[in-house]
Amino acid sequence: MESNKVLDAKGLACPMPIVKTKKEMATLQVGEVLEVHATDKGSKSDLTAWAKSGGHEMLKDVEENGVFKFWIKKAK
Repeated sequence: MESNKVLDAKGLACPMPIVKTKKEMATLQVGEVLEVHATDKGSKSDLTAWAKSGGHEMLKDVEENGVFKFWIKKAK
């Protein structure tokens, strides 16, 4: 899946993946996609809830070899 920027949050524990995602998302334009890579098992529920609460769209999420990958489309 295409993304405008990739954030490497591997090895970070909660709440750092969300903190870094929020910071990176602020640098994107509306409609652009941020790809986030994380290893924290709580990332799936945390980032899904964060995206929803911020009005962003979780386009896709997958797990590959212990790495959770998320594609979040900036809404506003």
